[in-house]
Amino acid sequence: MVVLAPQNPLRPPTLARDVALYSAARLALVAFLTLPLLLAGVPLLVSLLIAVVVALPLSIVLLGSLRARVNAGLAMVGARRRAERDRLRRELRG
Repeated sequence: MVVLAPQNPLRPPTLARDVALYSAARLALVAFLTLPLLLAGVPLLVSLLIAVVVALPLSIVLLGSLRARVNAGLAMVGARRRAERDRLRRELRG
């Protein structure tokens, strides 16, 4: 019989929330950069391409703390999965 360890009820999983926030912030940054270009008369596709290219380095600087939270969450999930995989392999070996 396999008994799974219960999740910590005091700390809900935040990785999905952090990824959603980071993605929304990146999209908002692209939209924020696209708007002035559109108002200046630059075509939509060109404005979007320029905004995406400019948003890449800006997101590194402006969204560093949120990206660090996402990376930490991914590292925790990866460590938990490796530990569970190792535990299952030990059980299978006997």
